[in-house]
Amino acid sequence: MADITVAAINDLRQRTNAGMMDCKKALVETNGDMDAAIKILREKGLTIQVKRADKESKEGIIKALASEDGKTIGMAEVNTETDFVAKTDNFKKFVDTVTCKVLEGIEDVGAALKDEMMTIISQTGENVKIRRTARYVLTGCGQIASYIHMGGKVGVLVEVGCGKTETAASEAFGELVHDLTLQIAAAAPRWLIPEDVPAEVTEAEKDIYRNQVQGKPANIVESILKGKIQKYYSDVCLVRQPFVKEPKQTVTDIVKACEKATGDVITIKRFIRYQLGAN
Repeated sequence: MADITVAAINDLRQRTNAGMMDCKKALVETNGDMDAAIKILREKGLTIQVKRADKESKEGIIKALASEDGKTIGMAEVNTETDFVAKTDNFKKFVDTVTCKVLEGIEDVGAALKDEMMTIISQTGENVKIRRTARYVLTGCGQIASYIHMGGKVGVLVEVGCGKTETAASEAFGELVHDLTLQIAAAAPRWLIPEDVPAEVTEAEKDIYRNQVQGKPANIVESILKGKIQKYYSDVCLVRQPFVKEPKQTVTDIVKACEKATGDVITIKRFIRYQLGAN
């Protein structure tokens, strides 16, 4: 017998608008064959509609939870179809449960919560899915931090390292880490440093700029391209971005200021940013 997943049941439900249990029974009867299951439901007069493209799960909540010692943080994005459902207590409780499992280190959260998933789908009547998850565990000396913006529309995780335990416990370092979470939420960097930008992305940007300066001498074109690419990096790379609280400074500038204040070496190790419904 095929393993009938909650995702398959929900997929059949969305295609047919039949009840959850009817969909499950049809898939069990057909050993997971979607087309055959649809045929069974049609024969029973249960099929009402074809799956609608406008019923994608684009609403929902991004949530983060930290361990008691602050050395582990889990974050999850859980989607549903409407903002109305996203604001209900049942949906919020489900998101809490998902995020707790992520914090615990459960890799396949969907499998671990298949019964709870079926329940929330049945309660809401909407397509609910666990879209993505992330879990940071502090490595070495430093801090990890999270920030949830706009009531769960944007979520950020960041890890910042330092050389001394007293630095990690200092007010200046804590403020820096918090400011970095705000920066990432507001400015939406795609990469940490220019070296992280894929070569094909850089070349694609150069092609755009070359088309803008056609007809100019080659040496001038190369000079313009260099300037344009550096400007691009300042838009998409965290360390090059203007600091949101003081745009005359860059993120690198505020890191260096904290290094001076603490007498330590500080490194932004990694970050992740989720925006609800976006890639």
